Amino acid sequence: MGTNHIGRSADKLGVVFAVRVIEGGEQGFLEMYEQLRKSVSSTPGHIIERLGRPADDSRQWVITSEWRSAEDFFAWQQSEEHQELVAPLRQWVDQRQSLRFHVVKETKGVAS
Repeated sequence: MGTNHIGRSADKLGVVFAVRVIEGGEQGFLEMYEQLRKSVSSTPGHIIERLGRPADDSRQWVITSEWRSAEDFFAWQQSEEHQELVAPLRQWVDQRQSLRFHVVKETKGVAS
C-alpha cells in the first residue's frame, strides 16, 4: 500500500457555489459570509466549508462545502435560517452558479 489514500464515499455531497462579487462589494460580501459560516458550522451533517478568493481580477469567489449526505445539505438549504442569511447576497453579487455532486472518490496527498 502506498501513502496516498483512495477511497469511495458515494454518500457524501460536495457543493460548489461560485459568485461574482460586484466591484467594491468585497467587504459587504465577506461580512455576509461570516454570518453564513456561523450558521453552517453548527449544522448537522456539515463536514467542511472553504471560501476561495479569486487569484486574478475576475471577482469570481468560490464557496465549496462537503456534507455527509444530500439530505443534510438540502435540509439546511431549505431552512428558514438559511433563506434569511442568503437573502442579502443579491446586493453583493451579480452572478451566481451552484453545482452539487456526489463524491465518488477521494485522493489525499502525502501530509507534509
